[in-house]
Order: sequence, then structure tokens, then C-alpha cells
Amino acid sequence: MEEGLRGVVKSIDAVTVAKKFLVRGYNVSPEAAKIVASFPDPELLIAEVCKISRNSFIICEEDVISAIRSLELRIKGSQRAESEVKKKEHHEKAQERIRVLRDVGNLVVEGSVEDFVAYFNSRLEKLSKIFRARIQPTPIRNLGRVRGEVVNVVGIVNNVLDKKESVIIELEDQTGTINCIANGKLAETARELLGDEVIAISGTLRGNSILADRILFPDCPINGNKKHVDFGVVFISDTHFGSKGFLEEKWKAFVRWLNCETDMSDLAEKIRYIIVAGDIVDGVGVYPEQENELAIVDIYEQYENAAMHFDEIRDDIEVIISPGNHDAVRQAEPQPSLPKEIAKLFPKNVRNVGNPALLDLEGLKVLVYHGRSLDDIVTKISRLNYESPQKAMEELLKRRHLSPLYGGRSPIAPAKEDLLVIDEIPDVLHSGHVHTYGTSYYRGVLLVNSSTWQAQTEFQKKINLNPMPCNVAVLLGENVYRLNFSGG
Repeated sequence: MEEGLRGVVKSIDAVTVAKKFLVRGYNVSPEAAKIVASFPDPELLIAEVCKISRNSFIICEEDVISAIRSLELRIKGSQRAESEVKKKEHHEKAQERIRVLRDVGNLVVEGSVEDFVAYFNSRLEKLSKIFRARIQPTPIRNLGRVRGEVVNVVGIVNNVLDKKESVIIELEDQTGTINCIANGKLAETARELLGDEVIAISGTLRGNSILADRILFPDCPINGNKKHVDFGVVFISDTHFGSKGFLEEKWKAFVRWLNCETDMSDLAEKIRYIIVAGDIVDGVGVYPEQENELAIVDIYEQYENAAMHFDEIRDDIEVIISPGNHDAVRQAEPQPSLPKEIAKLFPKNVRNVGNPALLDLEGLKVLVYHGRSLDDIVTKISRLNYESPQKAMEELLKRRHLSPLYGGRSPIAPAKEDLLVIDEIPDVLHSGHVHTYGTSYYRGVLLVNSSTWQAQTEFQKKINLNPMPCNVAVLLGENVYRLNFSGG
């Protein structure tokens, strides 16, 4: 019997039931009277029987059973409506707790010469502002007035020329260019510079060059404090729904854990948010011969499949999705959120944002960025690798830019403002893309690279990429928990 029909049983005998029907002009069979007498609320059932049996003279068992079914359906509908109201209220309150501090929206870029000039001017000005809080830079065209003195200059790295024993850095600001010479240990730092990043150099002017003493990065202030939160945040990425390599059973184990159906429910029940850092689906035509590795070849159907899987997660958890290079948005960064016709496929507890996006979750600032530029970082800085992606992410914070190298593997849309500069230091920087896992703290910022839910593809085998699938990072309190769902 439905929960809504349970409760304190109002005791009544079959004779009384018969009398009550008789008052209403009906006779009732003994078997039907017994069923009514045993019902939790006989008065309610009698009224329902009379309502649906107006043309009957004798009430039989079938009439009573039909009335019970009618009541159950009505109560179910009432409970469902009440549940929907509660869900709506919950999500409205949840939306108030989530603030999107920065998102690219529907940024339109023409790619004109003026756009490129404005873009790099924006990059230089934003990062120069960070330096001006620490040093007093001299415009390059004014350096002739301070010969023989220690000078500070801020500019964009135009070129890095390795001369074995020294490295020559060509630096440019809005007033001119100058060569800066780095020797000894400083040359090692210079060799890791990326084209188009903004740095400061302190040194002595010698002729038309600067003999560098220090190379400075915008960087983050040193902060030993870890952000404390009294709710749980799950970080995942690179689900790749639609791929033959999607690890369905591992994902189901993850969802069972989220829904408190397994061990560690004490941790799972505290989860309030899930942040997804891109590559929701496997997409179409992303890499050579990808069609051979697709279980779902239509990208819209891939998103339908993704929405179905997210719908299985308990609905008091808010899910925030940011796209990646496999998703149905433009390739150039920054990327807008998923199109409306795709976003509407997902349940109400799923919110879509762009890539990157800066979020405020009840005071916890999370910068979510898919991480395509990590390919450039790992390629250009030889001491880095894909096995420790968090080390590459440190370089993004150090440079205060999510994609410092222009024209590399990560295409950038030249908007009038460089939206990839890390203006505001987050509590968490969350990325994916490389299909490996790693977490660390850098100057008080939690770095999370959140694995994948896709097995190694043939394309990944060719480029020697070994994924670490089904690893989940969970932030609760000041602790970061690593959950591995790749086991049996």
C-alpha cells in the first residue's frame, strides 16, 4: 500500500461499512465490506467508491479495488507534485549559493588585425599591473636615460635564443624592444620561457642590452593557508560519453557511491557540488580515424547519452559543466558554454558555463579550465611530464595565464580583452584534458587534474599517452581525498 495511505488505522467493522454505504443508497457485498473495513481510512475509501461507482446498485470487490487504485494514483500524483516543488525550491536556493564570477558568455571574435593588437595590449597591461604592485618598471624607450643603473622592464617575450652559455631574451613593450642576456643559472630559467608570455627582467643596462640579474614572473603571493569548506566538492573531467572506450561499469560504481549506495557513504552524503572540466562527450572528427572508436557516431546522441548518465546522480547535488576541445563548441579558447539545444537535455541540477569560468561556491573560488594548454607547457618545459599534470598547472599560476603560448597546440581567439589572464587568484584551479591525475598546493591554491572515464584509445597509444582513468578528487574541510573507481 502506498506510503500516503498508511498511518493510524481508523478501526471500523464490516457491518458499519454496510450501513454507511446504505445511507448513500448503495448495497455492498460482504467481501467488499471486509476490504473497506481493513483499509487505513475507510471513510476516504467509501467516498471514492461512491464517486466512481455511481451507476452501480451493489458494490462488489472489483469496485473497491478500482477505488483503491484511484486513490493511490491520486496520492502518487500529489506526492510527485510536492517532490517537484521541493526540488525546484532546492535548486533555486542552490543557484543562489553558486555565483559565476567570470564566464566568457557568447564571445564573438572577428580575428582582425585590430583584434590581435588589442588582445596582446590587454595581456601586457593586465600582467604589467600585477608587476607594478612589486616593482617600478621603466618603459623600454626611456632606458637610454638610465645607463649604468639597475633597471626593471616588463614586456612580452618575443624570442628566446639559446647561445649555450647564455640565453638572449627579446622583450617588447608598447614603446619598443630590447635584448636581455641571461647567464649561468638564470639561463636555465630563460630556457623555460614561453613565447608571448609577460615577464619582468631586472638588470644593468650595457650598451643596447640588459645584463639580467633576475627574471620575474607575475606569480601568486605566497599563502600557506588552505581554504576550509564544510561541504564536499567532487572534481571530474573527460567523461567522453559516446566513446567505445567509455568505462561504463566504473562510472556506475562512481554514481552508486555518490548516491550513498556503497561504502564511504559518510563522505558521499556531504557532496554538494560536482565540477566537470570539459570533454563531456568524445565528439566527432577530433583526431584521425576517431570514427572507428565511437560507440555513438552522432554528437547530439552522445549528449543525450551524457544527460542520461548525469540524470542518475542524486538531484540534491549541483553539477557544473565546462566544455573542452571534444565538445560541441568552437575550438579556440576561451570557449562558450554548450549550446542551448544541448544544455536543455541535461537535468535541472546541471548548470553549463564556459571554458574557463571562475565560480564562487559558498565562498570557495574555483577556476575551472579544461587544460588544453598543458600540451604546450609539457612540450616546451623538458622537466615536466603528463604523469604529474599538477606540476604543469603550477606553471600556469606562476605565469598568471591559462594559455601563455600563443600559436601553439591550444588555439586562442584574439578578443579585445585577454580573458585567459588569471586576474583573481582562486582557491582551486581545476583542469583535465591530459587523462592523468594529480593534486597539489601551490602558494595556497589547490591544483586538481581530474583523470578521465575513457580507456586508452588507439590514437593515445600512437602518441604514448597512458591514461589514469576513474580517479576522483574530493575536497572536504581542508582535505583532498583521492577515490579510485578503476578497480573491479
